[in-house]
Amino acid sequence: MGTTGTPPGVGSSVVTPTTDSPSAPAAPVGLSSQAEVSAEIAAQARARTAATPQPRLDYPAYRSSLLRHPTKAPVPVDPEGVELWAPAFGERDLDPAEADLTASATGGEPIGERMVVTGRVTDGEGRPVRRQLVEVWQANAAGRYAHGRDQHPAPLDPHFTGSGRALTDDDGRYAFTTIKPGPYPWRNHDNAWRPAHIHFSLFGHDFTQRLITQMYFPGDPLFDLDPILQSVTDPAARARLVATYDHDVTSPEWSTGYRWDIVLTGPRRTVTEDPDA
Repeated sequence: MGTTGTPPGVGSSVVTPTTDSPSAPAAPVGLSSQAEVSAEIAAQARARTAATPQPRLDYPAYRSSLLRHPTKAPVPVDPEGVELWAPAFGERDLDPAEADLTASATGGEPIGERMVVTGRVTDGEGRPVRRQLVEVWQANAAGRYAHGRDQHPAPLDPHFTGSGRALTDDDGRYAFTTIKPGPYPWRNHDNAWRPAHIHFSLFGHDFTQRLITQMYFPGDPLFDLDPILQSVTDPAARARLVATYDHDVTSPEWSTGYRWDIVLTGPRRTVTEDPDA
């Protein structure tokens, strides 16, 4: 799969840091106010240049990025040796039911807005990337992950685990049935809340070609306040992280629909970590 890329238009991917999970170390509550963090976000936006990497891996308003961003050269490895231990994926490894996150093993219905998220995985010329493994994970409608380290006081949903898998078809298309996730606190600063989002993971032919990114929903009032999303300092690239509502994907009396495409190569490719940095 190599590098990742962005298509012209709304609704495609850019690689973003993903350490907002329940297992990420939390900054002390009260370290900074939202006003202070928003001022840092504004300062970084003013300082952005055309050469600014996307996303900024050492983005000060995103506190843990200062501790986590790469500071040393990567260690060379033998790709063939790595691939001996990497997973291999095919149609026989997945059940189509894994793409329905609302199909609970408990037999109950999860709480929340049922929706379908669909899109295409293509290269920069619009050619489909077939049989691509796409994985998703997300919080429930109350903004809580089914994860032991997520202990914020929102209810767990016994009928929702928040993860699913699918393979793209001959047209490069994927589709998931799920519920709309809620926002949640993440302790980057005092009163810090993440916008609602779904994590996406794509594999190439092996584990060394993995891409992880996040998809957001249109009109979220938390966009301007979120240091993770704002670490993508190019507004056009940031907009391509936001899915579009699609009424043709929406089903009567059943689910809303969103469309979000992922483009892997091309002249407007998404900047990823520089392997020589």
